[in-house]
Amino acid sequence: MKVFVGVGLGPIQTGIFMSGACRGKFDRIVIAEVDDKLRNAINSNGGVVTINTAYADCIKTETITNVEVYNPNTPEGRAKLVEAAADACELATALPSVKFFAYCAPWMVEGFRLQPERERFIYTAENNNRAAEELEAALGEKFPNTYCLNTVVGKMSGVVPEADCAARGVVKLAPEADRAHLVEAFNKIYISSCPGIENRSVQNLYVKNDLLPFEEAKLYGHNAIHFLLGTFGKTVGCEYMSDLAKHPELMALGHEAFIKESGAALCKKYAGLDELFTAEGFKAYAEDLLVRMPNPFLQDAVARITRDLQRKLSWDDRVVGTMRLVLSQDEVPSIFAKGAALAAKEEFGSDPAAVKAGLQALWPEWNDEAGKVWQLIEKNL
Repeated sequence: MKVFVGVGLGPIQTGIFMSGACRGKFDRIVIAEVDDKLRNAINSNGGVVTINTAYADCIKTETITNVEVYNPNTPEGRAKLVEAAADACELATALPSVKFFAYCAPWMVEGFRLQPERERFIYTAENNNRAAEELEAALGEKFPNTYCLNTVVGKMSGVVPEADCAARGVVKLAPEADRAHLVEAFNKIYISSCPGIENRSVQNLYVKNDLLPFEEAKLYGHNAIHFLLGTFGKTVGCEYMSDLAKHPELMALGHEAFIKESGAALCKKYAGLDELFTAEGFKAYAEDLLVRMPNPFLQDAVARITRDLQRKLSWDDRVVGTMRLVLSQDEVPSIFAKGAALAAKEEFGSDPAAVKAGLQALWPEWNDEAGKVWQLIEKNL
């Protein structure tokens, strides 16, 4: 019997891993979820879950079957999850943060001890390029054929509250659920490699021997441009990313930044590694994303894209991190500097001294590199 175990029941779990497990013909799909209302809604529906997929011209539904949901915080639920973890050959964590590994690792280890030699692949999808290493540390025990793997999730998704489902034309996870999950049709998820990975059954996962370049393409390409366009969209009153379709001049600016700034830098840094890091490959990647980002069916809020500015202006994140990458490859991040200045003014005010002080507090040190980044931002304040 093939068993898949998922930890967390958000749209990444349902739209990627549960969907992939269903297509991979798993006999059981077992999920750990602490929300009892959601758990009861799915279990009372006979373990049938419906997700919504946004295409360019419509929304389609997909049904996932053989789903069992248990609460790890109850004795009964924990026992079921320990048993499932013992039997599982593939698992996926899709939690809000790697800090939640502290809560799931104990019952996972308990299960692994029951069948310590079993071959297991654990996909970590916490939007952290060291999530796999963090989970290994949380497990604290080695099993010879159990592998924690990092992922690059370039799939946009979201939760639709029950009150909005009818208006948006989406179907709830189950009739008694209080939400729907909506994911985009894009379905190519990169994972890191390990011995035996060719034996995996979850569908739409693509192995890369060196995942870091693809993580950087996601953060300094996809995520960075998404944020940049959201920031520019804010200046003209866009509520949703789809509103950017009314502003072709902003989309053109995003296209230029994607190709000539972050793309040029990534292609220089990783030249020869993969087709993605060629002029043609990166152009195709960028232009595909620039079509997907303003998909009206996703109804992706600009406020969501541009929230948490201090994190996004931090040294390694999507704004300043991208500027640093571009500068490191002897390119000039002129358009990113405009976006960084807009974000910094929103967070710290219009006074350049206040902006500089705010950035100094975020960055690890004020060295020559920081000075170069600051000069570009200051020009646009």
